[in-house]
Amino acid sequence: MTIRLATRASRLALWQTEHVASLLQQAGFATEIVPMQTIGDAVQDRSLAKIGSKGVFTEELEVSLRRGETHLAVHSAKDVQSSIPSDLELLAFLEREQVNDVVLSFNEQFSLEKPGIVLGTSSTRRKAQLRRFYPEATTAEARGNLQTRLRKLEEGQFDALVLAYAGVHRMGYDHLVRHVLPSAQFVPATGQGSIAIECAADLNPDLKAQLKAALDHSATHTCLLAERAFLHTMEGGCSIPSFALATLDDAGVVRLHGGLISLSGEEYVEEIQLAAAADAYALGVAVAEAVLARGGREILASIREHRG
Repeated sequence: MTIRLATRASRLALWQTEHVASLLQQAGFATEIVPMQTIGDAVQDRSLAKIGSKGVFTEELEVSLRRGETHLAVHSAKDVQSSIPSDLELLAFLEREQVNDVVLSFNEQFSLEKPGIVLGTSSTRRKAQLRRFYPEATTAEARGNLQTRLRKLEEGQFDALVLAYAGVHRMGYDHLVRHVLPSAQFVPATGQGSIAIECAADLNPDLKAQLKAALDHSATHTCLLAERAFLHTMEGGCSIPSFALATLDDAGVVRLHGGLISLSGEEYVEEIQLAAAADAYALGVAVAEAVLARGGREILASIREHRG
């Protein structure tokens, strides 16, 4: 049978979907890619926080799953909302790419230490982290796909861009990377670097099992389970400057580093805990509850008040 894959129409999303298609073809499936435009792609004149709805990059793809028009939706895992409707499920997570944020510039001598630099990013989390760790820099809104952002950079709208390494690498722009930001300090967003595969909950169980076997990376899935449990408990999404990174060691122990930062970057709460892989979900909940108890609730309330 032919597996129909729903995807955003950007070059990066299509690259990711072609990668998924190749894995399925290796497992004996024929594939068809079905590109779509999401509200997050269509609305470029507002920040993601101001668009406001959850699933700004996923909703249209999910509608196609519900209607049976496609079998799987391919997402960047960091774009998937914290709560999945009961009629849908996250079936698989592909092996994770390097998780770091990176700084891109056409200037080979670019330095983050130079006063007054303008850094382009559309991420609430990155803006807050940059305000905390590089207070001399200014951040500017940088919506659009990777190619659009690079065009804006070339036009001089920013001195540099701050992006996820995974997308930069997949699109072949490694030569523009001037700084790799340490993940212990610039802790990434939940799911950063991984591709998530979503399906309808009522998809044929045997077919689901075959698709999962072809696509799922067990260690990544365990880590994402912890991170997404953290995000769900925080009731966070793209517009909340939370962060979470789980790693799994050879002994089967998950380490989760999660936290929350205020929009100004001044208030910062982080928590690190360990648990067995089998307890990954409970670990995510525990880390989120610790963050909320140690000042996270107040930070969230302040953010919501600020946005009205």
